[in-house]
Amino acid sequence: MNAARELLAKGAKMTASELLLEGVELMLFGMGFVFVFLVLLVGVVSLMSRLIATFAPPAAAPAASSPLSSAKSASHEPDAETLAAIQSAIAQHRARRG
Repeated sequence: MNAARELLAKGAKMTASELLLEGVELMLFGMGFVFVFLVLLVGVVSLMSRLIATFAPPAAAPAASSPLSSAKSASHEPDAETLAAIQSAIAQHRARRG
């Protein structure tokens, strides 16, 4: 790369093969830099994950639901109050439509 700069400083023109070689060199340098950066990024994220898992308090277990509430939620039938509200809404809708 220094040889190319020296040639350009002297006013010499680079040939196509020299330009191609310098382009490949620059490409490899850029790809290597990105690869090293991504490896470092993966390492830092993994380290943070381990640190958080070590120092974070354990997750609380979900509260056990009572058998009554689970039986009620398993049933898909609405209670009497909800059923009355639905019937009232339907009646109002039909009355407006005529």
